[in-house]
Amino acid sequence: MAETDVVIIGAGLAGLGAAAAVRGAGGRAVVLEASGRTGGRARTDHPAALGGVWFDMGAVWLHNAEHNPLVPIARAAGDTLLRSDAIRQERTFIGDRLATEAELAAYSGAEPRYVAAADAILAEQEDVSLAEVTRRLPGDPWAATIEAWEGPVICAVDADRFSARDWRRNALAGSNLVPDGGIGAFVRRRLTQGLDIRLNSPATRVCWGNSGGEVTVETERGSITGGACIVTVSTGVLASGTLPFDPILPARVSEAVRQLPMGLVVKVVLRATGADRLGLPGHCFVDRILTRAGDPLIPFQCWPFGRDYVQGWIGGSTAWDLAKQGEAAAVDFALGYLRQAFGSRVDRLFAGGATLVTHWDADPWVRGAYCYAVPGAALARDVLGEPVSNGHLMFAGEACHVGLAGTLGGAWISGQAAARTALAATGFAGR
Repeated sequence: MAETDVVIIGAGLAGLGAAAAVRGAGGRAVVLEASGRTGGRARTDHPAALGGVWFDMGAVWLHNAEHNPLVPIARAAGDTLLRSDAIRQERTFIGDRLATEAELAAYSGAEPRYVAAADAILAEQEDVSLAEVTRRLPGDPWAATIEAWEGPVICAVDADRFSARDWRRNALAGSNLVPDGGIGAFVRRRLTQGLDIRLNSPATRVCWGNSGGEVTVETERGSITGGACIVTVSTGVLASGTLPFDPILPARVSEAVRQLPMGLVVKVVLRATGADRLGLPGHCFVDRILTRAGDPLIPFQCWPFGRDYVQGWIGGSTAWDLAKQGEAAAVDFALGYLRQAFGSRVDRLFAGGATLVTHWDADPWVRGAYCYAVPGAALARDVLGEPVSNGHLMFAGEACHVGLAGTLGGAWISGQAAARTALAATGFAGR
């Protein structure tokens, strides 16, 4: 006999979305969360290093706000949503000088040209790496910078390891909103109420495929059986083998996991010790033009919400390398990058100041930032989201959504869709 209608592994956005959908249908769901908190990669802290202000360690934005299902939830609850795109100002450097108006105009036209080049290639070939798009634009002085933004910075992976078709299938549009007080705090406040969530309960085995369809999930505290099971852990966890399945997963599922490895973005925060603000306005984004494809790009958000720090995003292989070297290496790398634009005043401004470096690579329940599809595997997300055991076993999360991959909204939508399939598999007709 099933003890619950659906067992859900993971209390990130996909798991919470699935549990909310089961509850909304009148069913019962138990959510098993390995860590001691909900939200997954939506995590708001109040670091002492930053003076106790709220700070999002992982996800920051509600992307594609006009079509993001989390936005109406926030608005209905009366939460303040800050328009990140409207309040930020941008500064682009070429070497140690600001780009001219003419250069900025040329830069703004580079992305549509890059997208058009990618679409032309994909109209003739099944897939290529994102780096191949750049190689097809040898005379374009902005292509290397667009590649760095779209690869390491936004999608957490070097362009030569990344499927151009997956990139195009998940191109983000619309505006970006930030819940005041942090996105992780919003998740805990608005998306966990009334759910049966059991923290510090890592699943140790998933037993599926029996004749009745029920799935039993083993934990250190005992086992629980559901009419169906939804697994929402990252592909990094799935690939690690720390969550065994009995019997083993179908080859198509295992192959999809392999084709969706985890990328990494490291946030490096530097707190100022002086009054200098580098000649920049508050809530200013700073980037630079690259002269060579493959060079690292670190965009910095400077003085966000009037605060006294800057934070940089380092992605792809550079992020993995710095994560191995330690926090000091990441801080030195960020300082060196800022020196290219602002010179020695950077050292005077941040000397002795507090720092913060994120460590999603070291989190055993995540093992990276979010996943990407390798070249030639643009359909891996679709495969991972397909029903297993006639829908009694489902996978959900940012890895399984096409359109909003790598985002909280995509994870939520994926979890809700998986819940509907799982309930149908059990023959649930409502209570």
